[in-house]
Amino acid sequence: MQLVVARIGRAHGIKGEVTVEVRTDEPELRLAPGAVLATEPATAGPLTIETGRVHSGRLLLRFEGVRDRTAAEALRNTLLIAEVDPAELPEDPEEFYDHQLMDLDVVLADGTEIGRITEITHLPSQDLFIVERPDGSEVMIPFVEEIVTEIDLEEQRAVITPPPGLIDESQAVIASSRDEEGDGDEAPDSGKDL
Repeated sequence: MQLVVARIGRAHGIKGEVTVEVRTDEPELRLAPGAVLATEPATAGPLTIETGRVHSGRLLLRFEGVRDRTAAEALRNTLLIAEVDPAELPEDPEEFYDHQLMDLDVVLADGTEIGRITEITHLPSQDLFIVERPDGSEVMIPFVEEIVTEIDLEEQRAVITPPPGLIDESQAVIASSRDEEGDGDEAPDSGKDL
């Protein structure tokens, strides 16, 4: 099975290094020197990692055969794909591969069905489950432990405890009290007497 482990960013310096956006929780395993990775588009690879280092909080890689800035820049936005045994599990029991989470049923703690995970979006601050509801609509659920309280792979379900308004907009809590004091027609009181 293939997993996307990184996306190549811009070239760094003049000797063929590139920045990468890491998309794996195990970069030391998947993006180590000597690793051979497939690519999307396939015409860019396969690529063999020659060196890797962290610079200013970003991972920099150099690939065999990529020796200058022009060649490195040509790889920009290429996805790096690792071949992984489907039975392999992450070392941390609280981590999951995307393929393990796809198609899980999403339910509330009381068993109420919300929908099914159809996509996982990886953002810099957190991952999002895209959940298709029974009526065909979609809802985005942040994959954080305060909301996703349990992943049960045996039962093929994700149990969530959503904050008000995440699943049902009619239950949303108004965070501002600006319009509660008046009907909105009056100018706000500056607290100064004229």
